[in-house]
Amino acid sequence: MNTADSEDGRRALSSLAAHEEFTAALEASTGTARPISFGNPMSPSDVLEGYHRLLLSPRPDRGLAVLARTGVLASTLPEVAALIGFGDAVRHKDVWAHTLQVVRQTPARSGCRFGALFHDIGKVPTRRFADNGEVTFLGHPEVGARMFDRIARRLPFPEPAKERIRFLIAAHLRASAWQPDWTDAAVRRFIRDAGPHLRDLLDLARADITSKYDDRVRRGLRQINGLAVRIREVRAMDGKPRALPPGLGDTLMREFHIPPGPRLGRLMRTLCAEVEAGTLVPGADHRVYTDHLTRHPSLLADA
Repeated sequence: MNTADSEDGRRALSSLAAHEEFTAALEASTGTARPISFGNPMSPSDVLEGYHRLLLSPRPDRGLAVLARTGVLASTLPEVAALIGFGDAVRHKDVWAHTLQVVRQTPARSGCRFGALFHDIGKVPTRRFADNGEVTFLGHPEVGARMFDRIARRLPFPEPAKERIRFLIAAHLRASAWQPDWTDAAVRRFIRDAGPHLRDLLDLARADITSKYDDRVRRGLRQINGLAVRIREVRAMDGKPRALPPGLGDTLMREFHIPPGPRLGRLMRTLCAEVEAGTLVPGADHRVYTDHLTRHPSLLADA
């Protein structure tokens, strides 16, 4: 661990006679007073458990606001505390207010809510103002993921949780890049890249839509929901047995001296239609299809 990380760790934990503040935050987020059994001073494990319990509460945004007000957030997660007051609501939105709303809007799953808490921490070091006044945060997901690596060296996240949270930070804008003209292959790549984090990634993308304009919110949700529909369609399609076996096109070209091109495509579609009609069985040996074409030369002639 480098000197900066060590110093960050001491700052994050030395002030943690934060027992009362975490208790107050949990009361604010749950609406009830609950006994809490953290050590005093709190250990890194205690701090992580405190945030875990707070984020899974009914109103985590209220608890986070308490930690921000008492200074505990700055002591434990200075990267998140840096979002407070970041944004002037004119050139870009207040990132802290946005973060609280995103956390509140995400489903109460630990990885998803930690991802929401950290998803925009990379905006602070990446903010740039163009000559025309436009504000950019280029690369903030990747920068935020690297910042989380430092957080995870201070707080003992389990390895699977660390992997999930880091992925959500780095990928939180990908779902909003979806367009209706994405090919099936592009949707499959999205599914493959998200892996076990797909549900959390889509839920975080929905929660990340926080515009004060209802039409923008509806438009953003339509986009994410449109991607979710395409994912279901592609998965359903991939779950069906293949109508024709792999490599059949090569066999048809060889057996019937058909060059690659539109005619071969038409012939393959004809055989698919025969399978769907029940005339042929799906996924059979190549010989089944070549024999069928030999017995029905009109299929070859029409292709």
